[in-house]
Amino acid sequence: MLDILRTWYRRNFSDPQAVILAILLIVGFSGVLLVGDILAPALVALIFAYLLEGVVAKLEQWHLPRIAAVTLVLVAFLLLAVIVLLGLAPLLSRQVASLLREIPSMVTQGQQALMRLPEHYPALFTEEQIRNLIAALHSELADFGKSILSVSLAQAVSIFTFVIYVILVPLLVFFMLKDKDRMLSWLRHFLPQRSELSFQVWQEVDEKIGNYIRGKVIEIAIVWVVSYLTFALMGLNYSLLLSFLVGLSVIIPYVGAISVTIPIAIIAYFQWGFAADFWYLLIAYQVIQLLDGNVLVPVLFSEVVNLHPVAIIVAVLFFGGIWGFWGVFFAIPLATLVQAVLNAWPRVRPPHDESETSVAA
Repeated sequence: MLDILRTWYRRNFSDPQAVILAILLIVGFSGVLLVGDILAPALVALIFAYLLEGVVAKLEQWHLPRIAAVTLVLVAFLLLAVIVLLGLAPLLSRQVASLLREIPSMVTQGQQALMRLPEHYPALFTEEQIRNLIAALHSELADFGKSILSVSLAQAVSIFTFVIYVILVPLLVFFMLKDKDRMLSWLRHFLPQRSELSFQVWQEVDEKIGNYIRGKVIEIAIVWVVSYLTFALMGLNYSLLLSFLVGLSVIIPYVGAISVTIPIAIIAYFQWGFAADFWYLLIAYQVIQLLDGNVLVPVLFSEVVNLHPVAIIVAVLFFGGIWGFWGVFFAIPLATLVQAVLNAWPRVRPPHDESETSVAA
């Protein structure tokens, strides 16, 4: 057993650069895991910095000084964000309030529909089974209502935190963009001299993270707008709210699309029943998902994501379980980091492999 471990260690950690890379990864992951909540504003600012860096670089190519490019891009982005929030937030809040008022009537209609099942399918359902199912659903709805209330109270308490984000995040974004090269140069002074492997992995992952964040924001916007136009043209209630959920669902690959289908189907059923409009809506929604997965994602992420779907789902579950929302959002870049490390990791063939190769030759 010791010989196996010794051989494995020599194969994977005989190169000092591999040891340096392993230490940096352990320190980085441990730091985010331990103080990630404290650094949340910095993580938000980092996302926006990656998002805006491409525009800043483009303006620099047009011979605009970096400080002027950063200022112009950040001011334009903040103005756009304020316009979108002031325009959409009231509409979304009104639709949420209207939906909450309509939930009791939906529950009543759902109970009546369930109670008719024993009449239509007596061989499959009994009245006692339906009553037990309704009681279980009432219990789940009560628990869900309590969780919604606790979340709303927690959000009311976190108004001060929101104010801090509004002030700190734009400042952090500005300095991250303006002093990007100086900050990276400062960090290099703390790294060991033989860190070429770490720089190789960083350059690959840094480019992919930037492309991923920009592509993901574009994907969210396109899916949101297309879904809203589709739902609104078909006359679906709460089109803006549901399309907003569809846009956000692309953050979680595969799982998000399946999860958001449930509220869309429920609201469509209570609006139309199992009429033709219900099925037309579901077909249109599936077309949007197919176009997103087979056209939009390959175009936006062709050079970013080269991972198997199982690897993506495992990354979402693993990093989401560790870091919550940020783990889900960065699941694919983190999985790409793991892939880049595995591809670049130096391995030394053990002596017996070399002898076997020479004999085979």
